[in-house]
Amino acid sequence: MAAQKITLNVDGMSCGHCSGMVQRTLEGIKGISNVVVDLNGKKADFEVSEAALVEKAIKEVTEAGYKASKP
Repeated sequence: MAAQKITLNVDGMSCGHCSGMVQRTLEGIKGISNVVVDLNGKKADFEVSEAALVEKAIKEVTEAGYKASKP
């Protein structure tokens, strides 16, 4: 499968530390690449190698203390 571009809404980010935490969380998931977190837009864009990783990304970001959801 070709990499699929994904955008998640991420609520709860209020500063650079928050966006950095979301960035590191997503980059730590094998199969996720090209992570770009937009603090002002309250979203995260990234690519996944398989569709199941989207749910894993939501779970991991939520466990890090932020509310992640599909737009």
